[in-house]
Formats: sequence, C-alpha cells, structure tokens
Amino acid sequence: MAAKIKKGDRVVVLVGRDKGRSGEVVQVIPKESRAIVRGINLVKRHQAQTAKQEAGIVTKEAAIHLSNLAVADPKDGKPTRVGFKLLDDGRKVRVAKRSGDVIDG
Repeated sequence: MAAKIKKGDRVVVLVGRDKGRSGEVVQVIPKESRAIVRGINLVKRHQAQTAKQEAGIVTKEAAIHLSNLAVADPKDGKPTRVGFKLLDDGRKVRVAKRSGDVIDG
C-alpha cells in the first residue's frame, strides 16, 4: 500500500493535547504506524551526560500514531483525507479529497 503520510508533509493533529495544531513530518516509522512531527507531542526526557551532550532535562518530539494525524489541504490548511490518482503521464500522485488538489509534485 502506498504511504498516505510522508516525510515533509504538513499535517494537522486530530486528537490529544495538541489537537488542531499543525506541523511538518520529520520522520515516518511505518513499522509502528507512527510519525514524528516538528513541534508536536513534546515530552521532557532526563538525559545522562555523554561526550556530545550535557546532562539535564531535554524537550523533544515523541512519535504520534498516524491515525491521529491528517494531511493539511494544500488549499486552506484544513485536515483532509488522501486519495490517489493516475495522471496522464502515468505518475501516481496523492490527492486531497477535500479540494481535489494534488499534494505532491
């Protein structure tokens, strides 16, 4: 199955404490059906000191389940479902169900 959410996509959070906020997908973890979104689902971790990093409390993004994310419509930024369409030149592209706009290239 083709991926509906990819790295670099603008997504909107549908549930949880960050509901309604949007951000860019930094990493997708298909095996776990999760994604890491910049500035979303921030958690504090107690970090031990390493050669590169000092000890202390660091804030970083935790993975969020794909079912809790929706791609933002390229037209108005509201959450939309994703469909697929074959173009005349044979390319398969993702399409926003809400507006019909092509999401990628």
